[in-house]
Amino acid sequence: MENVLRPLIVIGGSVFLTLAIGWATDRLLQKADRRHGETPLWGLLRRGRIPYQLVLCAAVLRGSYDQARLLPEHRAGVGQILTLVLIGATAWLVIRIASAVVETSYSRYATAHRDRDPARVRRVRTQVTLIMRVVSATVGVLAIASMLLTFPEMRAAGASLLASAGIVGIVAGVAAQSTLGNLFAGLQIAFGDMVRIGDTVVVDGEWGTVEEITLTFLTVRTWDERRITMPVSYFTSKPFENWSRGTPQMTGTVFWHLDHSAPIEEMRDRLRDILRECPAWDGRNYGVAVTDSTPNTLQVRALMTAKDADDIWTVRVTVREQMIRWLSEKHPYALPRVNTADAVLPPGAPTGPPTVHKPRDGVVRRAHETPRTGRG
Repeated sequence: MENVLRPLIVIGGSVFLTLAIGWATDRLLQKADRRHGETPLWGLLRRGRIPYQLVLCAAVLRGSYDQARLLPEHRAGVGQILTLVLIGATAWLVIRIASAVVETSYSRYATAHRDRDPARVRRVRTQVTLIMRVVSATVGVLAIASMLLTFPEMRAAGASLLASAGIVGIVAGVAAQSTLGNLFAGLQIAFGDMVRIGDTVVVDGEWGTVEEITLTFLTVRTWDERRITMPVSYFTSKPFENWSRGTPQMTGTVFWHLDHSAPIEEMRDRLRDILRECPAWDGRNYGVAVTDSTPNTLQVRALMTAKDADDIWTVRVTVREQMIRWLSEKHPYALPRVNTADAVLPPGAPTGPPTVHKPRDGVVRRAHETPRTGRG
């Protein structure tokens, strides 16, 4: 009877103690979250309740398993498994706690500076994201190394591994040259403020928004919902357009090819009316100017401003569409056309058909023809 009750009491008591402590901790976090609603820290810490309970359960079972006297012949193996679970759960809990602290710091900073300096908020967000990835990778590597060192065979091999660390490091550096290059490029992007999450960029002729930045690759979401993934080293080795660098405000242009008789002054007034009715226009500037001319048309440029790349696109398409519609309805003569009328001659030039005369040889010729000589 004792062989049955002892394991049940030890294991059941460990599980019950774990659940009780986990429930009490969760209740305390809930109260702290309600009491301190200005910070999301306590609510974010609740995300770690599962790894927290795993750590408690593994630690309690690891310390009390000998008292259970269950499977004594496999005591070493069970203890090894509990140790591995304890290390893995601890690493998971550390990552969750670090994530909660970092997210809380970013949330406070974003709330204080979102309206005043959105570009700096995006930069901090990029840095926070990459810092969390570095922390997660570091904790994961340390956890795996700690798990491996729990095996006696791995500890015995440690001396030989350290002895050959120089050669292994050289070989690994050569083999992972591209990966290491992307890794350092990712850190350079994060802390060099070259590109940030949420920036509007143009890469390889594609316009889009930076959606994700990792230590090795970067994802750009295009306007038609496609995703372009490229190594972060691209942004440290090749030129690219960043429309959100500094301030997100932008100036856009629209071009028309119109007839020489186009009413430029009236187009300026019409552009002002169109922009006043367009919510995406930020009211900073606008204008109409003739930028070029050809024998058949004028090149007219309209200039307008907006607060960011998305709004400038909306303003441009709105101005282009409404101006063409207004010209076709009110001033159709201003649209480009093929001129089939007679050319206007310079002053003093003869008008009418060419003069026809009859010379002495009896051959009728026009004014611009000359008589032929000789036999033909």
